Amino acid sequence: MRSVNGCANNTTVRYLKSLGKILRISLSLKWIDSDPMFGYKLKSKNVERSFLTEDELTKISEKHFLTERLSQVRDVFIFCCFTGLAYSDIEKLSLSNIKTGVDGKKWVCINRTKTGTRSAIPLLLPAIEVLERYSDHLYCVIKDRALPVSSNQKMNEYLKEIATVCGIDKPLSSHIARHTFATTVTLVNGVPMESVSKMLGHTNIRTTQIYAKVLDIKVSADMAILNDKY
Repeated sequence: MRSVNGCANNTTVRYLKSLGKILRISLSLKWIDSDPMFGYKLKSKNVERSFLTEDELTKISEKHFLTERLSQVRDVFIFCCFTGLAYSDIEKLSLSNIKTGVDGKKWVCINRTKTGTRSAIPLLLPAIEVLERYSDHLYCVIKDRALPVSSNQKMNEYLKEIATVCGIDKPLSSHIARHTFATTVTLVNGVPMESVSKMLGHTNIRTTQIYAKVLDIKVSADMAILNDKY
């Protein structure tokens, strides 16, 4: 898997864990005489998840692009940064998914494509502004979509161009937008991890805790309170 198919370590480990489960079931049912993976240790590596800082997010938001295609991709990317939606979710997002929440304000309510879990996200002002910008866009009207979303390949290609124009040395993608929502937009600003996990549609809060490990700036802000005390 590593040498022939070029899988990264953590991807290989994830596949082998599934295989190991099948082998243990086969062993318990006596379909096989022994576990060929017995004694083999699977070790995942900690992966640094890239995300945009507040300054980088502002730089992209306020950048004026000369072409409509870059402006649209930027707007979709910003919407993802302020909602945490993955590409597969944003691509099929329709106006019927924009509902009035318990607070009387606009929410995105959607079942995540990847896990099928319900995700309900209150819309922040930057996300609302993006939606309103494309409320009468021809593509959105014909396709019943909230935003004009390009193919995943085209979107990632244009995001690279946007990163270059904005002077950002990070591989912009829908994944980075999702990570930015989890870190810069929510956790850094004191939103509880349980709420972030629910909005992201995670089935296990341990998945959300991965984002918390990289927030040195949040640790600094929390410790600043102690500095004032002592």
